[in-house]
Amino acid sequence: MKMDEPLFTPDLRKSALLLDVDGTIVDIAPTPDAVRVPGSLKDALSRLVAATDGAVALVSGRRIADLDRLFAPLPLALVGGHGAELRLLDGAKGRKSPQLDAELRRRLAVLAGAGVVAEDKGFSVALHFRQAPEREKTLRDAVAKLCGERWSAPVEILPGKAVIEIKPAGFTKATGVRELMKHAPFAGRRPIFIGDDTTDETVFAIMPELDGIAFSVGRDVAGVAGHFATPARVRAWLDRIAPVGESVAQ
Repeated sequence: MKMDEPLFTPDLRKSALLLDVDGTIVDIAPTPDAVRVPGSLKDALSRLVAATDGAVALVSGRRIADLDRLFAPLPLALVGGHGAELRLLDGAKGRKSPQLDAELRRRLAVLAGAGVVAEDKGFSVALHFRQAPEREKTLRDAVAKLCGERWSAPVEILPGKAVIEIKPAGFTKATGVRELMKHAPFAGRRPIFIGDDTTDETVFAIMPELDGIAFSVGRDVAGVAGHFATPARVRAWLDRIAPVGESVAQ
């Protein structure tokens, strides 16, 4: 039986909050650079960091540098680049995955234009077509053809909401979460993961092995405990469960 998300209140002393970003705690914008983080969200996250002794992490396809910029000056543990990067709250870093083949990155960038935005993250390239939905099939065909060529290391294509992302094989958000949960203050806590996109499904899948709970956003997903209708509902829930008055220095 699925939970009614407005009534779910976790024990923050024993929980770890793991949150996807775009489409989960912030609203999706036409381009990645256009996303804005409400001050009220930063305030709720700050209070949750204090209440959980730091066991709050963002789990995103964005680079850690981009997450720092968006959520500054709030200190957070971060899993970036779909698991390619990990940084703990104390600044310690985990394994960093290899860069995507430079020639492949160059050829993928050529597909941009006419409403398609290429986001080169180094370890991956994301092609955003939210402003040109009519180009989706042509773009997917071109990406599949490119990735079918022989490259220096195996690559994989990640489908998403109005985006196609190409990265080296071998890491996912789930591998990043597994590594994160080995470290204090996350180790020994019950993870609560919230995500919205197909790339979050790898984390949904490992929640049972971590005795965790997963919630989806915007759509009901098999195997999750429940779902939030919109990012605004997630933000309201985070604000509700965050103790009033507690926060970390920003």
